[in-house]
Amino acid sequence: MSMQTRIEEKLQQAFAPRWLSVENESYMHNVPPDAETHFKVTMVSEKFEGLMPVKRHQQIYCELADEMAGPVHALALHLYTPAQWEARGNTRPDSPDCRGGGGR
Repeated sequence: MSMQTRIEEKLQQAFAPRWLSVENESYMHNVPPDAETHFKVTMVSEKFEGLMPVKRHQQIYCELADEMAGPVHALALHLYTPAQWEARGNTRPDSPDCRGGGGR
């Protein structure tokens, strides 16, 4: 099973999201071909109601502890309540260009 699929399944099970996108952005970084090290997660869930962003992030890191301890090097999180998602027009943010590990 790919790392992307594993992340998707864990988040689906734990958060029952209204909307979930897990994107493997490893190709945008200085990593070997077919790497699964850099991911962007955009998720909309009622479970984020009343939680500050740091608490939402902590919940994700807890759920993906094994992945973060192993092959996943970077995890960009964009976590919204349904109302927040609607207010931003149901659109996810774009990722910035990679600076190449050496700050270039």
